[in-house]
Amino acid sequence: MPEGAQAPETTGSVADAYRGNWVDRYAPEFAKPYFRLSRLDRPIGTWLLLLPCWWGLFLAIAATGEPRLFDAWIFIGCGLGAILMRGAGCTWNDITDRGIDGSVARTASRPIPSGAVSATQALAWAVAQSLTAFLILLTFNWATIGLGILALLPVAVYPFAKRFTWWPQIFLGLAFNWGALLAWTAHTGSLGWPAVLLYVAGMAWTLFYDTIYAHQDREDDALIGVKSTARLFGDATPKALAVFLCAAVTLMGLAVIAAIPRGEIATMVVALAGPWAMGWHMFWQLRQVDLNDHPLLLRLFRSNRDAGLLPVLIFAAACLV
Repeated sequence: MPEGAQAPETTGSVADAYRGNWVDRYAPEFAKPYFRLSRLDRPIGTWLLLLPCWWGLFLAIAATGEPRLFDAWIFIGCGLGAILMRGAGCTWNDITDRGIDGSVARTASRPIPSGAVSATQALAWAVAQSLTAFLILLTFNWATIGLGILALLPVAVYPFAKRFTWWPQIFLGLAFNWGALLAWTAHTGSLGWPAVLLYVAGMAWTLFYDTIYAHQDREDDALIGVKSTARLFGDATPKALAVFLCAAVTLMGLAVIAAIPRGEIATMVVALAGPWAMGWHMFWQLRQVDLNDHPLLLRLFRSNRDAGLLPVLIFAAACLV
């Protein structure tokens, strides 16, 4: 643990959680450590996992022009699956990082390094969440089920990426944007190029927001030898963020162009407003960035819920044109 840091209380809230969050206030004491493992006290990660799912769903509906009642279940199922798989992924991340988290001020209060739960208990919790998510996955078509099973690979690899590459955010992007492929396939029955382009756009977005997030830990990461794009780019980070911004907007725009049938000009124009609006929000974040202001970096990271929600709303509007 860093010099001067205080040992966290086993029943206290996690350092980077919202103060007064519902887990701290209302959850039963026995459940709090497990809910904290799942980051239920920090919902931004669930949003960042869920929003690409909804991008894929609504872009697929706009592309086919065939909304169905089952799409409502895809919408809800993606929400439930995002909560469960984000929880399982974060629990797995904490298990693999249990030797590191205690040395980083922001993560020392997490349940495993603080002693609130054991690694074995955490593993059982991760398995329970994954199996529940699998039951939801089984309600979709076979192509979607296959993709859902493949999603476990980037989820499993991501926690180790920061040990062997300066680009662990790429592995996070592979895992966190898989829902764009899943939801598109759940609606259409097969994977298509628009979904792939949307997926890669989401990866560029992940590089953008998680590089901002990683700057909170840059000093601690350097001390313990953990790699990240924040350490890789250093003071040149704003230039890298600008590249990620342009890539995300361009690739999402290409996904829209590839998805919307020729002749559906009004639908395409409305849908293209999605990447345009998201790009402006990301540009606003870029203008605000101060790499030495950690509370600001956390606020900007959390603001990506709104950035990612803009294409969801606009793609949904395009379905009505």
